[in-house]
Amino acid sequence: MDNSKKAWKLINGGIAVPKGFYATGVQAGIKYKDKYDVALIFSEVQAQAAGVYTRNLVKAHPLYLTQRHLENGLARAIVINSGNANACVGEFGDQAAFAMAEVAGTFLAVPPEDVLVASTGVIGVEMPLDKVLNGIRMASSLLLNDVVKGIRGQKEEADEGAHRAALAIMTTDTMVKEYAYELSCSQGGVIHLGAIAKGSGMIHPNMGTMLGFLTTDAFLPSEDLQHILREAVEESFNMVTVDGDTSTNDMVVLMANGASGITLSGEDRTNFEEMVKSMCIELAKDIARDGEGATKLMEVSVSGAKTKEDARKIARSICGSSLVKAALFGEDANWGRILTAAGYSGAEFNPNIVDVFLGKLIVAQAGKGVTFSEEEAKVILALKEVHISLNLHSGEEQATAWGCDLTHEYVTINGSYRT
Repeated sequence: MDNSKKAWKLINGGIAVPKGFYATGVQAGIKYKDKYDVALIFSEVQAQAAGVYTRNLVKAHPLYLTQRHLENGLARAIVINSGNANACVGEFGDQAAFAMAEVAGTFLAVPPEDVLVASTGVIGVEMPLDKVLNGIRMASSLLLNDVVKGIRGQKEEADEGAHRAALAIMTTDTMVKEYAYELSCSQGGVIHLGAIAKGSGMIHPNMGTMLGFLTTDAFLPSEDLQHILREAVEESFNMVTVDGDTSTNDMVVLMANGASGITLSGEDRTNFEEMVKSMCIELAKDIARDGEGATKLMEVSVSGAKTKEDARKIARSICGSSLVKAALFGEDANWGRILTAAGYSGAEFNPNIVDVFLGKLIVAQAGKGVTFSEEEAKVILALKEVHISLNLHSGEEQATAWGCDLTHEYVTINGSYRT
């Protein structure tokens, strides 16, 4: 990750780096015996909070609960489980989601309304609630012990707890997704941004089966956080696709507890907005990179569009094309599939003036194929990260989306996911 030209810098750690935040993860045996599967994130003080959720009409029970709990823009804790989505199971699901908030709230001595809940895993199966609640009790006990010990002065232990939380939200993920940034403010002092995320399959704009949690020790009111988060999600999580499936449990939450003593304004506020966006983009790229069975990250950039939405539609359409994804896996420079995917995206453009590039290699100009080196194309397509770009020559707007190749392993993973 290149932060050389940024106002902030990448530092070690994750979700618990910002002052006043703690996190941990435990093994509750929800689906697998030796997997971390319950995570808990806690702020010592009341935090302003904002959330963005899936647009799927079918929503999981914890998502509805979190939406209600965030109506006042305040939160103290987030409890997350993997191994079971707690979705589409009727009244039991509502009761289970509230029980998770209630047990966490009881142990942390905060109202259950200040606890947000998220779940990920198999849809349509009642969760083993006793295991989940026992996991929350274990996580709460560990976390409170950290608070009492003043683990803030023991960064290695704090980072380890946060890392366990990142492990606990994973399902078919093969890589942990966690980052921390530090921003020096013009008014003096520093603020921090920490994050964890999960996502590998059932990923598509608006959002896919992905969860993201961000914390900061800066202060901004929840209304401002909501605007910043929504804008960041539009440029990141809503621009990533793995398989075209949008899930029931998608959620991104941002909490700001103000423990740094810094209220953001002016240039610092602008830098913070860009830092949040950068963080979300890195997490989104990791999700695409970690797509189920994937061997390559695909980045598609579209420039010269009449509108931002046209650029986004085309970039997402190309990333989501099964034919493009299969050609990427086979390292086949089949640029016709790329232009075709742009054509059915719903965007307005003139295909007769479009240029298409693989990396820096032009493979089509003014909507027609050109002579290019197949050997050079092979070298580009053999990379772990492949960049595809289109210039529409129709305007000034641009957008970038991320995806991955479509492999035999994807079918293997999803052919037996439930069992």
